[in-house]
Amino acid sequence: MSNLDLRPAPTDCGREASGGPVKDLLTGRQVPLGESTMVRRLLPSLGRRMVGAWCFVDHYGPDDIAGEPGMRVPPHPHAGLQTVSWLHQGEVLHRDSLGSLQAIRPYELGLMTSGRAISHSEESPRPHARFLHGAQLWVALPGAHRHTAPSFEHHPELPVVTAPGLRATVILGTLDTATSPGTTHTPLVGADLALADGTDLRLPLVPGFEYAVLAMTGRIDVDGVPVEPGSLLYLGCGRRELPLLARSEASALLLGGAPFEERIVMWWNFIGRSTEDIARARADWMTGDRFGEVHGYDGARLAAPELPDAPLKARGRER
Repeated sequence: MSNLDLRPAPTDCGREASGGPVKDLLTGRQVPLGESTMVRRLLPSLGRRMVGAWCFVDHYGPDDIAGEPGMRVPPHPHAGLQTVSWLHQGEVLHRDSLGSLQAIRPYELGLMTSGRAISHSEESPRPHARFLHGAQLWVALPGAHRHTAPSFEHHPELPVVTAPGLRATVILGTLDTATSPGTTHTPLVGADLALADGTDLRLPLVPGFEYAVLAMTGRIDVDGVPVEPGSLLYLGCGRRELPLLARSEASALLLGGAPFEERIVMWWNFIGRSTEDIARARADWMTGDRFGEVHGYDGARLAAPELPDAPLKARGRER
């Protein structure tokens, strides 16, 4: 997934983590993605930059794309991060510079590790299902792994945790006793929570993690706070459990992880540690070096925006 902003501002990532539980409700801003898709961008935002290593969250749909092209995101680069593709409805065709060609369907994990450099495209297949609904997320790579070789993983089967009224699919990391096969480089968790109408439970959490919940569908109260679909409730650290109450059939994404300690700068589709890192990645993309080529997409690749005049400043989270 790409940040298609033609004037991307430098993003100060890694603001101080809350020392205890909080309830900060964030609503997404509408951002165009590709040629015909609008998304709600929840991270980064003015109120919150990261949740653990999760540093970018887009929610889109449900969109009726019958008779429309659906998602069309041209070839674009990534460096220093992982992308997570997660669908509730529809299908997305992933192509990348490694030669991967993979259809990603609902409740399947598409995980791309950019490492030092990769490029990819995403589009709805033709023909495609009527509705498109999902989330796209980024995970910041720590310094020890940000120059690793790029890779792509597709996991059609993921572990599930169940309780009365709950079916939790573990996307990344570990929830309760279930661990996703997806590769991680920092302690984190991502889980899809499907709740039956009237479900009232307490979800076990790791006190050292910070957490957020993204509502996907239905009506759900998270620790007593109503969270509408397309909104993100940041929960802070220090929780051992999380009260959830479904006031209808509902679904949500639980995102969490150890607060990310490193100073980073995020600009366009790159995560680095300095202005020089970002400028080098941009130059390499524009000259055709390092990021490879995506074959099979019907359209031109994206050009990188101009860098801002001011130096990009990396910031960090101090615990």
